[in-house]
This record gives sequence, C-alpha cells and structure tokens, in this order.
Amino acid sequence: MHLSMVIPLALALAAVVPARAADLQVIAGGGIAVPLNEIAAQFEQTSGHKVVIRYGTAPQLIEMAKTTPFDLAVTPSEVFRDEGALARLAPAPTTDIARVGLGVAVRAGAPKPDVSTPDALKQALLAAKTVGTIPASAAGAQVMKLFEQMGVAEAVKAKLQAAADPPKLIESLASGQAELGVFLINVLTADGLDVLGPVPAELDQMLVYTSGIAREAAQAEIARAFLDFLKSPQAKAVLKARGLSPA
Repeated sequence: MHLSMVIPLALALAAVVPARAADLQVIAGGGIAVPLNEIAAQFEQTSGHKVVIRYGTAPQLIEMAKTTPFDLAVTPSEVFRDEGALARLAPAPTTDIARVGLGVAVRAGAPKPDVSTPDALKQALLAAKTVGTIPASAAGAQVMKLFEQMGVAEAVKAKLQAAADPPKLIESLASGQAELGVFLINVLTADGLDVLGPVPAELDQMLVYTSGIAREAAQAEIARAFLDFLKSPQAKAVLKARGLSPA
C-alpha cells in the first residue's frame, strides 16, 4: 500500500479507537448480571474501554465497597444503606437503573402449582418438598421477609435449599434439588425453568438497582460515561428485554 494511503487510514483508526483505552472496574449485584453483561459489551464496542465487573450478593458487595478499589457500583439499593459502603461513593445522589419484582419457578416440565393469589402461593410453599432462594442477598432477604409475612417461615426453613448465587439457584431448580424457587423474576426466566408467575402484587417487593461513582474512582470520567450509557434507550431496551423495568 502506498504511503499516501497508509497515513489517512491510520488517522481514521485513531479517530475511532480512544488514545487511552482503560479498564473500568465495576461492582454489581448478581441478579442484574445477564443484562449488565450485554450492556457492558455494547459500551465496550462504542467506547473502546473494557468493563471489568465483579458480581456478588449484598454482604459481599458491602465488603467489596469498603475494602477494594472500584470505579462504579450497580447494586441493590440496600448495599449503600451501610454507612461504610456509602462513604466510598462520591458525594452525589445515586442513580436508579432498574427495578424488578419477585417470581416463582419450577423445573421445566414439572407440575405447575397455582401461585396467583396469596393463599395459593402459601399452599404451594407448604406443599413443596424443597424451596430454593438466595438468602444471603438483598432479594433473598426480601424473600425471607415474604415467608414471614405469609406465616410459612418456620415450615420453609426446614426444607430451604440455600443457593450461593443466581447460577447456583438456577442449577438447583433445573436439577430438581429445589422443587419450588422464589427469587427475582428476571433471574428465574432461564433455560431449564418454568416461571409460574410473579408473586401476587399485594405481597411483592420491588428490588431497586442503583448506581454510584466511587469517591476515589481511578476512571471517574469513564464511569460517568458508562452511567450515562446505562440510562440510554439502548441500555433500557436490554433491561426491559431481560425482565427488568428501567428506572
């Protein structure tokens, strides 16, 4: 290729690829992993920066926020009710990204009990031999409160199959280890499972995913760009397609 052609091509590529591509360090709740991974991939394509995401349950995220470097958090709002975690955020309001409610699921092809009313859900929980959820998570805490509210906490406790994270919960339900699963409905919408429906509206508790930039973010400018991208129509379409309600 002639030199006169090489130079314009190099300049064109330089305009597309950022001169200082960087890694953006994000901590996030496991329940939003599927859509957040998709959105991050889109952001990487458009920005040239790499998004490195560490997922965890609420207690794990609180510990991450307190002890490890990060640029941006996309977590259940409960995480930043912890004063130590909140202190690691820049002094600005957090930004809500999405909301999602609880649902009920069984292994694909298994009998489908009625869960459309509070009494029907109560009977399904009492009749199930095993019940799966993720107690050590913000959504799991809501599920446990739901069991208490329905008066089945003691009955469920004896047959609870506690999963460590969303993939383990899906595996437990798909294998039949847990007969009935109660967790975020977007997580339960997975291969190998049949969603019976949302928790009845009068019992449901919405989990809010909120985002904030770290006080000591190494990539604050890129974090702001990714936060803006999370609020874009493109990102909202991904969230909606994956069963969450964009904020």
